[in-house]
Amino acid sequence: MRLPEFAAVYGVDFSGAKRAGDTIWVAELVPTKSSHRLVSLRSLTAICGTAERADALAHLVGMVRESEDALWGFDFPFGLPLELFPDGTPWHDHFTFLGAWGEEAYACGLECVRRAVERFQRKHLRRATDGEAKAPFDAFHYRMIYQTFYGMRDVIGPLRQTRGTAILPFHYPKLRRAKRVLVECCPGSVLKRVGAPHQNYKQPKGGPLTRKRRLTRHTILGWLAGEVRFDDRFRRVMMRNPGGDAMDAVIAAVGAARAVGAADHRAIARHPRYRLEGHLYV
Repeated sequence: MRLPEFAAVYGVDFSGAKRAGDTIWVAELVPTKSSHRLVSLRSLTAICGTAERADALAHLVGMVRESEDALWGFDFPFGLPLELFPDGTPWHDHFTFLGAWGEEAYACGLECVRRAVERFQRKHLRRATDGEAKAPFDAFHYRMIYQTFYGMRDVIGPLRQTRGTAILPFHYPKLRRAKRVLVECCPGSVLKRVGAPHQNYKQPKGGPLTRKRRLTRHTILGWLAGEVRFDDRFRRVMMRNPGGDAMDAVIAAVGAARAVGAADHRAIARHPRYRLEGHLYV
C-alpha cells in the first residue's frame, strides 16, 4: 500500500482541559537525508493566542485542514472499544454517541463504565490496540475521557469528512489521494516500544524538576537525538516544560513517522477490530 510523500510530520500532545491550549503542544518535523529535523515546538496557546478549549481546538482543526503532504500523530484515542456498542456498529456511530452528551465528558465516561459493567461485569474495557501497544489507560478511563471525548468529537469529528484527509485505519481507501494523514500515537507506548524510560519524567505540579525527573528527561533526549535533529533551544524547551507536554509532542511525531513507515498497512486495513475501534501507530 503506497504512502504519500510527507513534507512535514506533526506530533500533538493533546488535552481536553478547559484551558486546553496551555497543555496542547505541537511539534513539527521536516525530513532530512537521513532522518528528520525539529523545526517548531510550541504550545497551542502560543500558536493561536488563546487557551480556551473550544477556540484552541477549532484553530488546531484549521491547522490540519491547511496542511499539505503532512502526517499528523495525535495523542488521544480515535475510537472506543467495539464492545460498548451493538455488534457491527460502524466507527462513524461513535461520533453520534459522543455528540449526545453536550459538554458532559465525564458523564459520557460513566455511561461507558455502566455498559462495561452491565455486559462484562468489569468497569473498563481496552481496545485490541491498547493491549498490543501497552497503552497506560483504556479510552474511557477517568484520566483519559476528556482527551478521548474532545479529541474525537471536536478534532477528528470535523476532520473525518474533510476532502484530502485520511484518518487511519478508517480511511485506507482515501490514502492514495490524501493530502494529509492522521494517526493515533501514544508517547508512553512509543517509549516502551524502544526501551526508553516511560515514567518519572513529567512534573505537572511545576517547579524545578526533581533530580530523578531531570535525569530521566536527559535519557529520553538521548534517544530522541538519535531519531531527530534538534538544537539547544528545543532541548531547553523540552527540559523546562514541567508537564512534559513539549517532549511528548516530539515523541508523538517521531513515533508516528517510525510506525507509519514500518507498518503492514494491508494487514491493519483488513483487521476486524482496528477498522471499528482504531489502531495505535507506535
